Amino acid sequence: METAMHSPLFRGLEPEEIRTVLGCLAAWRRTYPKGAVIFSAGEPIRAMGLVERGSVFLESDDLWGNKTVLGRAGPGQVFGESYACAPGEPLLVNAVAAQETSVLFLEVGRLLTVCSQACGHHTALIRNLLEISAQKNLGLSRKIFYTRAKTIRGRLLAYLSDQALLQGSHSFAIPCHPL
Repeated sequence: METAMHSPLFRGLEPEEIRTVLGCLAAWRRTYPKGAVIFSAGEPIRAMGLVERGSVFLESDDLWGNKTVLGRAGPGQVFGESYACAPGEPLLVNAVAAQETSVLFLEVGRLLTVCSQACGHHTALIRNLLEISAQKNLGLSRKIFYTRAKTIRGRLLAYLSDQALLQGSHSFAIPCHPL
C-alpha cells in the first residue's frame, strides 16, 4: 500500500481513497521470484501490474532464443496497461521479474466503467493512467526518432538535439536512464 500511495497512478488521491479504489478494481497482490514470467508474450491480459517491490523487465524473445530487454518497471511504476486496455490484444513481450518482485494487479476493465458505488476517484485514476500512457508513448516516439537515422552519428545527433530542446540549452548534462 505504501508504494501505491507514492505511485503516479494514484497521484491526487488520499490513502483512504486509494483503499476504496483498490476494492473497486478487484486488486490482488502476488510475489514472484527472480526470473519468473509475470505475463507471457502471445497472451491477452485483463489486468495491469503496479510494481510494489523489486522490478520487472519487459523482454522480447526472437526465434533463436535471444532476449532483448525493451524496458523496466520499478517500484511505483505500472506495466501492461496498454494491453489491459485493449481486450483480447496479445502481448508482444514478456514481463519478467528482474529480482524478487511484488506486483499489485488492477482490473482495468473495472476502471473504465463506473463502479456500483459511483466513486469520484475513478476520474482521477483514469486521468493519471492516461498521462502515464501518454508519457510512455512520447518516450517510444523519441526512441523511434533516435534510431531512424542510418548511421550511429545520425542517431547520436538526433538524441543530442532532442536533449538540447528538452533542456532548453546548447549546453546540458545527459540524463542517466537506467533500464
